[in-house]
Amino acid sequence: MASLRLFLCFFLFTASSVNIVCSRSLQKDHIALFVFGDSVYDPGNNNYIDTIARANYYPYGETFFKYPTGRFSDGRLIPDFIAEYANLPLIPPYLQPGNHEFTTGVNFASAGAGALSETNQGFVRALAVIDLKTQLSYFKKVAKQLRQELGDAEAMAFLSKAVYLINVGSNDYVLPFTSNSTVFQYFSKQQYVGMVIGNLTETIKEIHKEGGRKFGFRNFGSMGCIPLLKALVPGNTTGSCLEQVNELAKLHNAALTEALEEMEIKLVQFKYSMHHLNIYLSELTKNPGRFATQPQCQVIKENEAYSNVDVCTDFVLQGFKEVNKACCGSGPYRGISSCGGRRGVTEYELCSDPTQYFYFDSSHASEKANKQIAQLMWSGPPNITGPYNLKAFFQP
Repeated sequence: MASLRLFLCFFLFTASSVNIVCSRSLQKDHIALFVFGDSVYDPGNNNYIDTIARANYYPYGETFFKYPTGRFSDGRLIPDFIAEYANLPLIPPYLQPGNHEFTTGVNFASAGAGALSETNQGFVRALAVIDLKTQLSYFKKVAKQLRQELGDAEAMAFLSKAVYLINVGSNDYVLPFTSNSTVFQYFSKQQYVGMVIGNLTETIKEIHKEGGRKFGFRNFGSMGCIPLLKALVPGNTTGSCLEQVNELAKLHNAALTEALEEMEIKLVQFKYSMHHLNIYLSELTKNPGRFATQPQCQVIKENEAYSNVDVCTDFVLQGFKEVNKACCGSGPYRGISSCGGRRGVTEYELCSDPTQYFYFDSSHASEKANKQIAQLMWSGPPNITGPYNLKAFFQP
């Protein structure tokens, strides 16, 4: 295997294959990107496991790639845009055959995965997923390989400069309401959220032990308002949301913030970026045609995390015509997960212009929505992404 000191590899996606192109030397200020999570971040890992939780068929991928890649969107996902902004190539799926070079990072995310190992395991035949614990085990294998090739000190330096994106938990909270789960007969909502946050926190601490220092998250918006869950509300003609799931999202957001603040105090050099997706979605729902943030310039100027950011520029993002109904699916709000014939449903509806829709399918955002969220994660001001944004993490 080529030494990581000598080669920097880029993954070039074409309509028929994935080619690996390597160039000599790893820049001194090079910063890699490692990704963990669920379908929001999965670039195609599930293509390589025995599962029906896949998006490797039309119309997924139609907008950017022009063919399905395994991404649950019409185009790129948030990590794809973050990689672009960081001047990295597309971060490849860990399970992609031939993927042995990790100098730019790697993506472990798996559609359907939860922070709880039980989530989506065994509820539906062939619905296997790579849960967070397994993703962590894959990362530890990568870290071990890096130490073997670079030596302990250089590997630690490489891993400590890297950025770690994590998005997990939504499947843990949605599954009890889309299956015959009896979990809330045994646990209160607070206890259940505590278990999710506990597993997530332990994973973060394990990554930190391996060298990870800079972590990027986004909290949850009103998850009960996704088309999938709106379709479950009986006789829903007014756009009502499944409020029980919204309650779980609020509890999760509060618990996650508390856990991150505690780790910031206790873990050496631990830094985090939290994108407040709930703020973005709230503003977007109020005014779907236009979204803007107030940058609070004075606050930003006093915050060293934003010292090198264009601090006084308002974000004004082109809005959407439709924020309640999915572009692809069937049933109320196109909330039935039938996009592309998924789960044996042969008939489904498909909009003509995904850029007008926030949701591409019943529970996943369109490429345009992913790009907007990525922009705010990358260089959003503290009132929407803080205490650091991701741009600050990638600056030498």
